[in-house]
Amino acid sequence: MRIGIDIDGVLTDIERFMIDHGTKFCFENKIEESITLGEYDDAKMFNCNEEYVIEFWRRNLIDYFENYPIRDFAKEIIEKLKEEGNEIYIITARDDYGVPPEYIGKVREITKDWLDKNKIPYDKLIFTQESKLPYCIENYVEVMVEDSPDNIKEISSKLPVICFNNYWNEKIKENKNIIRAYSWYQVYRKLKDMK
Repeated sequence: MRIGIDIDGVLTDIERFMIDHGTKFCFENKIEESITLGEYDDAKMFNCNEEYVIEFWRRNLIDYFENYPIRDFAKEIIEKLKEEGNEIYIITARDDYGVPPEYIGKVREITKDWLDKNKIPYDKLIFTQESKLPYCIENYVEVMVEDSPDNIKEISSKLPVICFNNYWNEKIKENKNIIRAYSWYQVYRKLKDMK
């Protein structure tokens, strides 16, 4: 089976990062935060203006890309999947948006280094800037593990998606092409059920 896997929100817990580091940023900058869980948009999540969001990511994005830990058991499960003969396609929307100027053009290298540092086995790493569906189709991905509500809805119109649970995708209803998982071991079991 050819499996597509997202990074942010699937391999990492970006939701936790945003809450922990976002509230710290608000405190240090005397911004009254008002967290709205369930919002995928950063400005809506923190009920603040876009300028604060840009400054937050300018200060935190590279540290997040380079150092934020992988989710529990993600590496273990991906290794199991590879051992069983599956192909792993990492498909990420990471790009240069919000990156400090000195890092523009280096996001791909930083991402590859993070995957190597965490010893994540994969067959192909694909960077997108918009929709992931064309990349899934072009690379014959049979199932995608994703957390973005928009990507889940779009990709599931053509192929199965394992919706990795986050607050922002809890309103998405399961159906024949959307299967919810709350952990990497659940991802593994659901992929085994698909075979």
